[in-house]
Amino acid sequence: MAETETETTPDSISPDRADDVAARIEQFLDALMAIAREGDPGRGVSLLLVEVSEVLLAGAGLAVREDFTPASEFQPDAGPDPDLDAMREQLAVMLGGADVYGEVFDPYLPEDLVPSRLSDDLTSVATSLAHGLRHYRDGRVREALWWWQYSYVASWGAEASGALRALQSIITHDRLDADTDVDATTLEAEAEQLAAADEMLTESRPASP
Repeated sequence: MAETETETTPDSISPDRADDVAARIEQFLDALMAIAREGDPGRGVSLLLVEVSEVLLAGAGLAVREDFTPASEFQPDAGPDPDLDAMREQLAVMLGGADVYGEVFDPYLPEDLVPSRLSDDLTSVATSLAHGLRHYRDGRVREALWWWQYSYVASWGAEASGALRALQSIITHDRLDADTDVDATTLEAEAEQLAAADEMLTESRPASP
């Protein structure tokens, strides 16, 4: 548990709960780097689905609480963000053609589908979470909780949600061979992405005896 002499956790969350959130985030970061290093697409997609789901649950738990406030007006320097470029590149290689997916940033606004990358989104989520974790490890628990809550609403919640939908779609198409209704202008692009996802998972599946 992080300790500090200058601040306490907010009344709306217990010190043990703050520790649980930090542990969940640390687990996500460790798992994400391990999945990227392993580079096994079949196993990796399944594990990513679980890890992203669980870290989103932690983020949602913070988002629905009352707003946390930082201990001071100006955010303390948590040091430089980690260099996660190598991890991002490893994820992109592992995911192959399934790395690019279509995302709608706001389902309540009539926006066109825009391309996004799982490797970019997962790395961006990891960067935001790691920033708050450095505050937590330095004993600035209130600052960490504020940052995780704020950045969940502002960025990483949407990024992780988009990634979760894409990962779920890969597994759905692989398991159910589901047909998706699309218009003629997007049919070819979607077919290529689904073929890439299917090939990625098929290559890693053990051969039948």
